[in-house]
Amino acid sequence: MSSAAPQTLETFPNPKPERDYEIAFDCPEFTCLCPKTGQPDFATIRIRYVPDQACVELKSLKLYLWSFRNEGHFHEAVTNQILDELVRATAPRSMTVEGDFLIRGGIHTVVRVSHRKPGHGADPNA
Repeated sequence: MSSAAPQTLETFPNPKPERDYEIAFDCPEFTCLCPKTGQPDFATIRIRYVPDQACVELKSLKLYLWSFRNEGHFHEAVTNQILDELVRATAPRSMTVEGDFLIRGGIHTVVRVSHRKPGHGADPNA
């Protein structure tokens, strides 16, 4: 199996678009590279969203997250990139992505970024 994964996020129609409900994913095997040292960074990526018309397909999400393994990213940048690309693919009512990175240099980093469609509830981080 090739280590190069496609970065395409596939979707499928929301089976209950008339209802607000939350989908939650925990991805504890996320890795990317430190852009300064080239050493691996390990994280749990947590994704919470209320879908609108589309839901993200899980195998494509797995392959998308694998695609970061050989790329250098700052924690803040990669977490924001994941949110931006998931929002672009699914156009959710709301979404939060959290990157919970293991300790590096004695510092534990958690980056949480959110998106909310106008008119769809309160900010989940408020």
